[in-house]
Amino acid sequence: MSETLEHRNAAPRGLADISQTPDPTLDDRPITPERYYTKDFAQREWDKIWTKTWQIAGVAAQLTKPGDYITTSLGPEVIICVRGDDGQTRAFYNVCQHRGMVLMGEEQGHSRRLTCRYHGWTYDLKGTLRVVPDEADFIHGSPCGKANLVEIPCETWAGFVWYNMDADCMSLRSYMQPIADQIDTYPMNDMVRTHWVTLEGDFNWKLVQDNFNESYHVPFVHPQTKFVMEYAYDNSQFDLYPSGHCRMLMPGAGPTKTLQGGEDDTLRSLETELRFWELDPDDFRSGKTGEIRVALQRQKRLLGAEKGFDFSTYHDAQLTDHWHFTIFPNLSFSLKPDGNIWLRARPHESDPEKCYFDMWYMTLFPKGQTQYYSQSMAEWVDVSIPAPHQQGKLGEVTMGPGIDQDLFVWYGTQKGLHSRGYKRDILAHQERRVRYFHQNIDRWIGV
Repeated sequence: MSETLEHRNAAPRGLADISQTPDPTLDDRPITPERYYTKDFAQREWDKIWTKTWQIAGVAAQLTKPGDYITTSLGPEVIICVRGDDGQTRAFYNVCQHRGMVLMGEEQGHSRRLTCRYHGWTYDLKGTLRVVPDEADFIHGSPCGKANLVEIPCETWAGFVWYNMDADCMSLRSYMQPIADQIDTYPMNDMVRTHWVTLEGDFNWKLVQDNFNESYHVPFVHPQTKFVMEYAYDNSQFDLYPSGHCRMLMPGAGPTKTLQGGEDDTLRSLETELRFWELDPDDFRSGKTGEIRVALQRQKRLLGAEKGFDFSTYHDAQLTDHWHFTIFPNLSFSLKPDGNIWLRARPHESDPEKCYFDMWYMTLFPKGQTQYYSQSMAEWVDVSIPAPHQQGKLGEVTMGPGIDQDLFVWYGTQKGLHSRGYKRDILAHQERRVRYFHQNIDRWIGV
């Protein structure tokens, strides 16, 4: 075990469990190209995975008052989540029971009643049908109180609103274990969505999750990270949990150990963060860039409260490193001490060679500050300006310098998977999270 991981594993008790998890048994069945483009495989995923797993509808901050609602789509379904008069958030299929019209058409809004624009059927915030025009004209009696919205499980956790289309699903927290306790060490409820981007991509959703389940591509797709990140597999930690979720712990705030030179690039990349924490970049010249990580950890411990942060629930490593979780089937959290990049791929409603890819950046603003420099997004953000929902295709919207680089890979891979010259995957051991991801897909769909 490297010195980096020994230091990480020696952190004090009472914080997130960062012990290494033994790898599960992995098979060697081919990850066949057909699963990325056939409608038959996509239908099996829909029936067995998408309709039975927990998904995120939005951020909890969107539902603060009774009558606040959000809508979200997953494949052919549209879900509405609404905050009731009793303070409870509920989720329903967003469809009027009269003739099947989509009930609420806006992405978010506020209404004391949920009224269909087609014939005026009106539901209360608990989904109960209250008003029907010409109520006496129904020969089988009034549908009020009977033809109610179909409710599905809904929970709020980690600053997000979650739903599940399976009425018999396990609780969200049970589904998220063992990583729920780890994510709870971050003040997720205090993070503000400062970036909200959705891209309609010409690639299957699984290519997104494949990508975030390995760091083998990082030196080639993200060459700039060599100045600020230790991406070598033997200096990182990978955990594959029985629940199907995975974790990667990757040291940050310094160059990879294999880098020769690059001192100016490292200091330039970290300059804003170093100066925020009252460190002089020039103090790390002459071969001292490898000392930045520990220096930042100490400085954040020393000045955290003064700067408006509470780092008491963090390991030292969390103050600088990248904690990356891939949550089965389609979510990724890349957690930083001052925020997280949240990534999700959703299946297209009809074409398995397309998907919707969402990126949110959740920023943890220091207490008392309205502006903050987002190191990951490489720009200043303002807490008082709600993040607009940017939507488009490649070239029309940006997801930040790092994620934009990934996008080009997914387009090329989707095309290459159709080639008669490609037979099957050949994975390195460090890519075992990819193997595990597909093994869990097969388990869920019964292959």
